Amino acid sequence: MATDTVTETRSLDTLDALDTIDDVDEQRHRAANDESQGDPATAAKAKSIPMFKVASASFSFFCAGVDGGTLGPLIPYIIKSFAIGTGEVAIIYACIFSGWLLAAITNPLLAAHLPLGPILALGATLQLLAQCFRPWPSPQPLFYLSFAVQALGMAYQDSHANTWASAQPRAHRYLGFIHAMFALGCLFGPLVATAVASAGPVERLGLEAWRMAYFPLIGIHVVNLLGVGVAFRDSLWKRRGQASNEGQGRRGDHDDDQRQQRRNKEALREVGQLIKLKNLWLMGGFYLFNCGAWSAAGGWVVEYLTTYRHGALEKMGYVPTGFWAGVFLGRLLLAEPTHRLGEQRSILALTAGCLVMQLLFWLVPNIIASATAFSIMGFLFGPFFATGMSVASRLFPRKIQSTALGSTGFIFVLAQAGAALFPSFTGIIATRAGVQVLQPVVLGLIAGGGICWWFIPKVPERPRASES
Repeated sequence: MATDTVTETRSLDTLDALDTIDDVDEQRHRAANDESQGDPATAAKAKSIPMFKVASASFSFFCAGVDGGTLGPLIPYIIKSFAIGTGEVAIIYACIFSGWLLAAITNPLLAAHLPLGPILALGATLQLLAQCFRPWPSPQPLFYLSFAVQALGMAYQDSHANTWASAQPRAHRYLGFIHAMFALGCLFGPLVATAVASAGPVERLGLEAWRMAYFPLIGIHVVNLLGVGVAFRDSLWKRRGQASNEGQGRRGDHDDDQRQQRRNKEALREVGQLIKLKNLWLMGGFYLFNCGAWSAAGGWVVEYLTTYRHGALEKMGYVPTGFWAGVFLGRLLLAEPTHRLGEQRSILALTAGCLVMQLLFWLVPNIIASATAFSIMGFLFGPFFATGMSVASRLFPRKIQSTALGSTGFIFVLAQAGAALFPSFTGIIATRAGVQVLQPVVLGLIAGGGICWWFIPKVPERPRASES
């Protein structure tokens, strides 16, 4: 017991030292910004560029939401087209998880050698490539593989965009907005997928109707890639050392390279101690269970309502839209009240409300009542993701937030692992017990997330730049 306490204390001391280094860097950055305020042109540029970056980060989350929201309504069509069962659908979610797992392994290497711009561009490119595989009749393994490629690209782009936003002033507002855009994408995804898939096959192209739903996704991912190129052009074509030392001499570049190497080695040495910290796993469990609940509910609700409640497929495909509309409104309207009323107590209260709505969805055998409770549950879920990231950004040093095995990056991977694994487990169990197992699974996941959040300690506001 004493040894574990000493080990964790040493880990925290070293992480605090890393955070102190980051605070010095932040002070230097602020001083540079203060010097630039004397030049009106420079000051105007400093104010305009971050807004383009916020827009680009928000749109990347919108694309991720459209991708996620499209899959659920298309599952019945995929099952029929490939002549597979619910157990085989679990392969899709397993491929999504494999993409995030690969990102967890490779992300530290990318972060050590590339600045933000190239990493975001790589992620956007991989997502576009994955979408290009899907509309055309292709072997089943290639269709599955596209989900791994998409998840890898999403992991690169969204995790780094999320970390960038969490370091900004008024981070809870930025995070609330970009995650609201994810929910907005999840709202549009089912609308587009259901409308296109129910329209009938396209004889001229020889394509099944459900495959046509991927053409709009190709278009938005082209826009996503162009947006990254415009918004993050300041670091897009630079190496890691050049991104922060433009205009300095060779000696300055050399010193910065050595300093960066020392920091990377120090961070890697601390990974083993970092993963022993209890708070890391509590926050990770909160995301693992809650993202699993959202993904399992959104992915299997159409199959549940058509198979178990005998709803019409062309109508039930729109039910996830109500859920994600609720999430979208919740992320926009509840972010500020959650922050002001206290993040810890607010999330606990919202978790209790989600449990009540899930019980109503499960126990009331009426499709309209179930859809209404499902939408309200989405509204209550709204601020969960952004609030958790805001707390994590204060719970752990900034130095390790973008590292895949560091605090926020590791947590982000756990979140996506939950979003991939639990829908997969639900599908496997449903092959024998029926799709009605969805309801107790979702209820248990919500409760598990609430228990993890209960044990997360209250953290003070991290000092940030002026919010005026």
